Amino acid sequence: MKATLYQGNKTFSVIEKDMEQPVEGEVRIKVAYSGVCGTDVHIYHGMMDKRVSIPVTIGHEMSGTIDAIGEDVNGYEIGDKVVVRPLDDRGIKPSDKGFNHICEDLKFIGIDSPGSMQQYWNVPAFTLHKLKEETDLKLAALIEPLSVAVHDVRLSGLVKGETAVVLGGGPIGLLVALVAKETGAEVIVSEVNENRIDKAKQLGLNAVNPTKIDLVDCVKEHTEGRRADVVFEVAGVQPALDIMTEVAGIRGRILMVAIHGQKREVDLFKFFWKELKLIGARVYEKEDYERAIELITANELPFEDMITDVQPLSNIQQVFDNIDNNPDGMKILMDCQQ
Repeated sequence: MKATLYQGNKTFSVIEKDMEQPVEGEVRIKVAYSGVCGTDVHIYHGMMDKRVSIPVTIGHEMSGTIDAIGEDVNGYEIGDKVVVRPLDDRGIKPSDKGFNHICEDLKFIGIDSPGSMQQYWNVPAFTLHKLKEETDLKLAALIEPLSVAVHDVRLSGLVKGETAVVLGGGPIGLLVALVAKETGAEVIVSEVNENRIDKAKQLGLNAVNPTKIDLVDCVKEHTEGRRADVVFEVAGVQPALDIMTEVAGIRGRILMVAIHGQKREVDLFKFFWKELKLIGARVYEKEDYERAIELITANELPFEDMITDVQPLSNIQQVFDNIDNNPDGMKILMDCQQ
């Protein structure tokens, strides 16, 4: 079988190795597609070399079919279409209060252990979610990032008739916007990259460039001065933190979706003055995956337009090299059987 290895120093290799039989409690998946995530790009840039065990197969956004089943695995059959919720929570403790997805000793499969950028992948059966036979496996590779968006919108409490501002129009930002719009909310996407603004508009979203218009005035115009009920901070940059408390209205909720690796300045006075709420959001829970699967299976949102390119697994080095030169791209999928 073919597998990829991150070797460090922005280098991937493609190797041939023997397939392994699944041990007790595992299944082997014939991986159809594996999406390239922003975290994978961070790994490529060496930003996570202290965490990953080099050389390592990365990847966690995927779809595939069950190829072999280990002992004591029930409820699955060979040929079932599946996706993996890549959270290994076997280290959960009472102090984690039952929140498996953010437990202190959580291991992220595809980062802390081998991932999906290979032809066949052995995973614990408890990570599986079964898909319907009619589910498109190419679209199913979007279920993991879509689950992030579903989780974010659910935690925000966004409801029909409210206004949401999404700061950042990358892949996660646009998925958040699509899910938010699907709830019946009015959605405004703020993004500085004109090509991503065009992509957002192609997806049927209202998108503006905050370097060309006054975002606060824009939001006030759309809300009769009330400003946003919910703000999703997905950009991960200081200007987004500066504006998020400005565009949020009285008792607005701010969802911190982006990962900030360093301390940032935030206008705490606005939290006092407008009784704002700041809500952290990390990965997803089982119900978010099931909702994302429903959305992908129904395929009523423009998910196909989120996929920028599909490349054979053997082109992995070229794919990652090109990402740095193409900041406009959305979601690239690796065809793991090529």
